[in-house]
Amino acid sequence: MKNGTAITEFILVGFKNEPQMQIVLLILFLGMYIFTLVGNIGFIIITTVDAHLHTPMYFFLKNLSFMDVCYSSTITPKAVLSFSTGNKVISYAGCAIQMFFFSLLGTTEAFLLAGMAYDRFIAVCNPLLYHSKMSKRTCRFLVIGAYFFGFLNCCTQTGLTFRLSYCESREINQFFCDVPAVMKASCSDTSVNEIVLLAMCGSIVIVTFSIISISYTYIIATVLHIPSLEGKHKVFSTCTSHVIVVSLFFGTTFFMYGQPGAIASPNIGKVVSVLYTIVIPMLNPLIYSLRNVEVKNALCRQIKRLSCSH
Repeated sequence: MKNGTAITEFILVGFKNEPQMQIVLLILFLGMYIFTLVGNIGFIIITTVDAHLHTPMYFFLKNLSFMDVCYSSTITPKAVLSFSTGNKVISYAGCAIQMFFFSLLGTTEAFLLAGMAYDRFIAVCNPLLYHSKMSKRTCRFLVIGAYFFGFLNCCTQTGLTFRLSYCESREINQFFCDVPAVMKASCSDTSVNEIVLLAMCGSIVIVTFSIISISYTYIIATVLHIPSLEGKHKVFSTCTSHVIVVSLFFGTTFFMYGQPGAIASPNIGKVVSVLYTIVIPMLNPLIYSLRNVEVKNALCRQIKRLSCSH
């Protein structure tokens, strides 16, 4: 590290608004965070206790809910604390830890969504081989692989970012320690970091989205050969929720990290950041629950079981 890097804290600028607006943001962020915890933890519980949901698809969804809880918990509590107290300081170590887990969980979720697309591909295109190909061992391997690639990315991004020099300006123009925002606060040459960020995040988006696209190309081709409209509707209904989640996740991710111009758009980036750090983790359990008959039936069974026990 060069001279000027021995700082102990950063200042998260966040949203520059009047005090009244800070109260609105506090209520909004806290409400969405509580909803995220209740929705995702509830989904984890229902898919754990109901034997009908012990299938590969719900194994992946349970892991997705777990990641959404961790993802949102990495960012939102600090933001809520800043809105409530006005203290926007985050320690140097705290910023590094926040960036590490944010990068880890974001990358892992991208690969998990790709694994879920592969699961749907096998279910639709090779239904007779589904249980043998999507065994518990295979499912665990896909999840562990997702975490492995997430770990590689977060170690690289966090390591490179915190090797930069940070001089008198400690302000980070974001409400959390995101890689592009922290890089812009550095007084070092960040060109290499920006190239690495673009290359790694671009590669992650391209690889995972390609797996998803190829899987759904085969799924659509298979569906077109199904003679009955009821059969086609049944297949599409099992994939619609995943397509919605993929569209939300990759749409915001590509805007932030998949193209060079995103790094130079901090104000718009803050709004998009709220979507993928807080809003999407809140919406995911709703998307998978409200559009899924099996989850609704499982919830009804558990409610009846609790009613009978009393």
